[in-house]
Amino acid sequence: MDKKITCFIPYSGEEPTGQTIRSLESSGLIAEVHKTENITSVAALRKMEASVKSDFILIYTKQFTLDIGRFALDRMMQISESTGAGMVYSDYFENKEGKLSAHPLIDYQEGSLRDDFNFGSVVLYRTKVFSSAVKRMSEEFKFAGLYDLRLKISQESKIVHIPELLYTEVETDTRKSGEKQFDYVDPRNREVQIEMELACTDHLKAVGGWLKPEFRKIVFDSGSFEYEASVIIPVRNRVKTIGDAINSVLTQKTDFKFNVIVVDNFSTDGTTDILRTFSAKDKKVIHVIPVRKDLGIGGCWNEGIFHNHCGKFAIQLDSDDLYINDNVITRIVEAFYSQQCAMVVGSYKMVNFKLEDIPPGIIDHKEWTPDNGRNNALRINGLGAPRAFYTPVLREIMVPNVSYGEDYAVGLAISRHYQIGRIHEPLYLCRRWDENSDAALDVNKMNTHNLYKDRIRTIELLARKRMNHEK
Repeated sequence: MDKKITCFIPYSGEEPTGQTIRSLESSGLIAEVHKTENITSVAALRKMEASVKSDFILIYTKQFTLDIGRFALDRMMQISESTGAGMVYSDYFENKEGKLSAHPLIDYQEGSLRDDFNFGSVVLYRTKVFSSAVKRMSEEFKFAGLYDLRLKISQESKIVHIPELLYTEVETDTRKSGEKQFDYVDPRNREVQIEMELACTDHLKAVGGWLKPEFRKIVFDSGSFEYEASVIIPVRNRVKTIGDAINSVLTQKTDFKFNVIVVDNFSTDGTTDILRTFSAKDKKVIHVIPVRKDLGIGGCWNEGIFHNHCGKFAIQLDSDDLYINDNVITRIVEAFYSQQCAMVVGSYKMVNFKLEDIPPGIIDHKEWTPDNGRNNALRINGLGAPRAFYTPVLREIMVPNVSYGEDYAVGLAISRHYQIGRIHEPLYLCRRWDENSDAALDVNKMNTHNLYKDRIRTIELLARKRMNHEK
């Protein structure tokens, strides 16, 4: 193969390591290596496009030592040529403090719209496709250039994952998975998020998946409900926290009837005994043990919402957490009526097990807008919490029987047709501790979670495109 590659590596005042450049040039396929100060800007991409004369472009996105595997670039070029892909990426090794470990990635699909999709630090582009995408860029993004680039490439070409470990990168972000998941709502990243939302919205319009701010009208008279609201708590083995959660519900002050339905998914640590004590003392507490033993969190939610005593509005509370004051249920129910929505999403404060404030503090999702929230929801990884639903709508959609992403799937499906209301003041305390289900996940578990959410996005995007086509 006599085709060549032009490489671009980031440069912000410190010289990129000679080892990285030597590793790239050792392949014998490199035409040139260029340094660029802002690799994420559209201006930088335009300069790349104007300067390249080779058949392929390689962008390395980190400023740390890169070790390209033998014949790795040959392999990436070969896959691009044989599949016609405009963009290819591969699995890689991570070098953390001298220890080498494999980092597999997941396949890109139509619904892989989140801006933090992990392509690794080495991506190869076919120059012809790269050039076409850059020429169609209409916004001068400072931060969303690479995101806009791959969205535009996906509109006309394939993005192919090579499930082979082709290089080694140095990993510098050593935080646990649970510490990274709120980066996108950090106020310091607001300017970045505005650009990312604009790029995603433009892409959805181009592919026919964008929805206008037109919603079905809600009339809260479907069915007959004894209770105005029910708090649904799925639980398994939370003997340390379930009492706090239930007490925070029972102390709520309302002028309407409410209850709490706790779906006990066969706990074995004493949780069941605590629930029996609560339900014996207070009729508001309904203790449900499912018949089936194959239920995830979503399946437990369905047990709750289809219960005979479920209220008109079903309100979420995780078994780790607790409401912030005695007015939460009233606030949520009032929001349904005042905002005329089928789902309400609140805000919460991050605390440790002792209920002491911890970073990043309040998670309020102020990036949500009534007009474009339903579209931006396809880009971000969650809609916020606590979540509450108009029960007849939730019963129609139902909750996927999984234990991760079930809330996100429901939120996307509801937002396809209905307005989602927001309460930006914190409504509950979200405990972060070692027993949280997402506190520290290995790469394979993270990949499983991300792949599921991408598939949910793909399903939702296809549904929206079909809905627009049938109008």
